[in-house]
Amino acid sequence: MLVCETKIRVYYEDTDKMGVVYYGVYPRYYEIGRTEMIRELGLSYKNMEESGILLPARSLKVNYLKSAYYDDLLTIRTIVDQIPKVKFPIKTEIYNPAGELINEGEVVLAFFDEKTNKPCRAPEYFLDAIRKYFKS
Repeated sequence: MLVCETKIRVYYEDTDKMGVVYYGVYPRYYEIGRTEMIRELGLSYKNMEESGILLPARSLKVNYLKSAYYDDLLTIRTIVDQIPKVKFPIKTEIYNPAGELINEGEVVLAFFDEKTNKPCRAPEYFLDAIRKYFKS
């Protein structure tokens, strides 16, 4: 299983008038977490796209448990618990500064071949980078 943790500060622009993180911001936090996870694998979205592999979102689930507030330092925990094939499910947990789980969700991406304009299997270089997290 691959688990990556990323810290992010809640900025004023992320909040509503009450200083609470606006509900629509959480998917962006998920994206920040998975972008950093891909970097931790030694890869980048930019290089994948340049090689013709895109990762559009197929679905998004979000569960709001507690509020986050302006200036909180949040921990984004990005979890991949299965080696992807065509679908790439990624779970996310967000914790407040007290270590409480405040938000959880899942994004399912799909590997997509830019040339054929169709879904495709995960590229071998991606699988090589992720497999080491699944060896016993």
